[in-house]
Amino acid sequence: METYDALLASIAPAAGTGRTIFDPATGEAVGEAPIHSLDYLENAVAAAVAAQPAWAAMGHDARSAALLKAADAVERSAEELARLLSREQGKPLNGPNARFEVGACVAWLRATAGMPLEPETIVDDGETRAELHYRPIGVVGAIGPWNWPMMIAVWQLAPALRMGNAVVVKPSGNTPLSVLALVKVLNEELPEGILSVVSCGREVGARLTDHPAIGKIMFTGSTAGGRAIIKSSADTVKRLTLELGGNDAGIVLPDVDPKAIAQDIFWGAFINTGQTCAALKRLYVHDDIYDAVCEELTAVAAAMPMGNGLDENNLLGPLQNKAQYDVVANLVQAAKDSGARVLLGGNPDASQPGYFYPTTLVADIDNDNPLVAEEQFGPALPIIRYSTIDEAVEKANGLDVGLGASVWSRDLAAAREVAARIQAGTVWINKHGAVDPRIPFGGAKQSGYGLEFGVEGLKALGVPQVING
Repeated sequence: METYDALLASIAPAAGTGRTIFDPATGEAVGEAPIHSLDYLENAVAAAVAAQPAWAAMGHDARSAALLKAADAVERSAEELARLLSREQGKPLNGPNARFEVGACVAWLRATAGMPLEPETIVDDGETRAELHYRPIGVVGAIGPWNWPMMIAVWQLAPALRMGNAVVVKPSGNTPLSVLALVKVLNEELPEGILSVVSCGREVGARLTDHPAIGKIMFTGSTAGGRAIIKSSADTVKRLTLELGGNDAGIVLPDVDPKAIAQDIFWGAFINTGQTCAALKRLYVHDDIYDAVCEELTAVAAAMPMGNGLDENNLLGPLQNKAQYDVVANLVQAAKDSGARVLLGGNPDASQPGYFYPTTLVADIDNDNPLVAEEQFGPALPIIRYSTIDEAVEKANGLDVGLGASVWSRDLAAAREVAARIQAGTVWINKHGAVDPRIPFGGAKQSGYGLEFGVEGLKALGVPQVING
């Protein structure tokens, strides 16, 4: 285990060759990130190609044992990684934030290592026997976002490695230090060449998506980014898993106790200060309990401290970058201009350093308002009235995205009936955004395709092969 300063120094480029990464809470420099060249990428891919056959030949048990040791290495450096993540991404150490994210990396590595994947006997009738196996793809390119940079990197690389692939990771340009440090720690326990990270600009990153030696791309990011990857990967017929933008709806049925659900709804919407693909971003509440839900949710939100992530008392942080701050500010302003009622927030303090936007709740807003129809990806939640379940479902399904959704009710049977009508990859009941390494996760419509997590996620990192005879 290295100290924080030693870990940061170990990933720093030579003097004068990198770029400075700034803390979104303070504007202070966090550290220097390398700017890797096309040659660096080519060397990383070549090393992955060379190392992958021996890694695949080790078999599932040996690879799982290596992942468990890698998990131990992350756990040993957990506090240093969490501090770096908090400074670079902005999320607080406490709550469902930086320490939580690093802990999730450990948990996902261990769960992925322990997940069984046996050959499937498809037919065995005495005359014909057919088995379905999953073989390594080869080299996987993993392209991650800035909102959960470490955790999503592990979501991508852990199953890829477990299935016998080598992995080249490209982190977001906004949060490269976190992923560089994570990969450095993981490589303390992994064979040389099978896991590398390339911190680069868009031009070099584009090469990853059309490189002939890359067999699959895993991408978490915007729908526009996903479309670009689909196009650039077409000539080499790459396999793809795309987890793209979402604008998740939550439907609150009239039988709920507003006070009992308020805190869970809050965290479903405001986890990571709202910067989560599968966060609750549109809340539909029945007329009968609308005012009560607004009141209880406002009380919860008003009590949540926001500030510098290194302050142990804070649970909400800044937006990670100025561009995202502007998106949130513009959407909330559009809601205010339309006459919607601001219950809380909506009044950023321009004199405060950092990209802090206050926790904002907006009521009595039209369903076609930009704050509802566009993904805000920040600490602002529109609350929309509805009168009938049919109306709520129609509004929830009215957008071209469908990553997640939720239904809130005391009646589980009624909630499941509503859930079955919602067009989303996952529909949670009485919670929102809860992911589990055992449970497949993926989007519908333009929120992407392919599955992550669970046995289905492992299969997606392999090439199916039928042995017939």
